[in-house]
Amino acid sequence: MSGATTVTADTPTATSRRPAAGFWRRALRHRSFVLGGTLVLLVFVAALVSFVWTPWSPYDIDMAAKLKPPSAAHWLGTDAFGRDVVSLLLVGARSTILVGVIAVGIGLSFGVCLGLTAAARKGWVAELIMRMSDFTFAFPAILSAIMLAAAFGPGMVTSIIAIGIFQIPIFVRITRGSANAVWAREFVLAARASGKGTLRITIEHVLPNILSVLIVQATIQFALAILAEAALSYLGLGTQPPQPSWGRMLNDAQTLLFEEPSLAVYPGAAIAIAVLGLNLLGDGLRDLLDPRLARER
Repeated sequence: MSGATTVTADTPTATSRRPAAGFWRRALRHRSFVLGGTLVLLVFVAALVSFVWTPWSPYDIDMAAKLKPPSAAHWLGTDAFGRDVVSLLLVGARSTILVGVIAVGIGLSFGVCLGLTAAARKGWVAELIMRMSDFTFAFPAILSAIMLAAAFGPGMVTSIIAIGIFQIPIFVRITRGSANAVWAREFVLAARASGKGTLRITIEHVLPNILSVLIVQATIQFALAILAEAALSYLGLGTQPPQPSWGRMLNDAQTLLFEEPSLAVYPGAAIAIAVLGLNLLGDGLRDLLDPRLARER
């Protein structure tokens, strides 16, 4: 039939599927990627499940049921306020992921834009951006949260802003360093010679070539954001009661370490699983997205 179109191995449809299929074949053989992805998926599933189901309400206080041991009714027991520990862990995963995603999103969006600008413009523009990044980097997330809490009060928004601001200079440095290497490549020089402007070269050539680095870095920063959120909640600067948080659970359990140490073990294990999973996933993505390492595997 003359009107029919035959898709061959040389057509864009067939060739575009090969890299994705090859990536997933290598990914499923990469132990770090598989283990990290499984742990991260477990945390995300727990957060999603908490939207539709929890064994008990994590907000109801029942002093008559406080410090109950694990049972059929309460799988991991209850805390000092009679709240179900499993329900607190599930809803706490939601709070942790929400803070981490938004904070890393803030750092990624602002940091990448500023880093790309510094790499493209050079001169006083780059110097100003990098000096501002150095100044911001001098204020850790905890110090920023203390200042914000003093001005606006503690809460989830305070921790998101504090962690997000701390993430920006990290992404600025990573983006600028990676982009500078791409700007020196021959294909960018050829694009300049063909008459393409700075913005177009940045979007079409520079950003796609540093995207893998940014993805890996975002995964690592997500793990650090989870640790920062837990620390801020533990100090009383982050998520406030009655909203459950893994850091808040650690804070509530510190006075019961000798009486009921499991109350500190459960949220601590949840934080460790999330951070370990993200770090393993980041290591796996680094190996899989780096062409040199990918060829070696």
